[in-house]
Amino acid sequence: MKFLTTLSICLLFALNAQSQKLKVEQGDFNFIKGQTEMNVEFVYDNLTLLKKNISNDDYVKEHSAELEEKSPGKGKTWEKKWITARELIYAPKFLELMNRYLYEDEGLKFGENLTDAKYTLIVETLWIFPGWDAGVMKQPAKVTTNLKFVETANKDNVLLEVSSKNAPGDQWGSSFDNEDRIGEGYAKTGKSFAKMVLKKAF
Repeated sequence: MKFLTTLSICLLFALNAQSQKLKVEQGDFNFIKGQTEMNVEFVYDNLTLLKKNISNDDYVKEHSAELEEKSPGKGKTWEKKWITARELIYAPKFLELMNRYLYEDEGLKFGENLTDAKYTLIVETLWIFPGWDAGVMKQPAKVTTNLKFVETANKDNVLLEVSSKNAPGDQWGSSFDNEDRIGEGYAKTGKSFAKMVLKKAF
């Protein structure tokens, strides 16, 4: 019994340590109500990875080399998947959750290439921890982003900026694919941010 209590406390601390933190850095939500669509852009220019905060290029080089050493050709295949995951997994996961809450409840649509929209949400990814899964033990991915609403016609005009730190990415059961775990981090970001917008703008 004592062991189970100790284990429960450890798990509670672990969950708290990896919880997502949303913070309004500047601006307010007043401009959102009444809008029917929001353009969205995803930016990765300042991305760093892992606890040592290495650049995306260095991460790709290191991880690809590790995979190539284990199985020739595997690293090159992974490199292609790593880049395409942005378009095929990360962006769709984020947009799906934003629209699940805001389009279905308030008729506000979020999507890429909505250039006629008055405002644009820039989702800048700053840091990713891919996590890992060894079957009986695993570590969720974590995604840190900067969420910035700007005028589409004048992107220097920032109306709202929110920081999102350590959004956890995990799935039920085992998930041995880094990109899938990271994708769940984007889904968590979209869900939490959509709830914040829903609460503060409507």
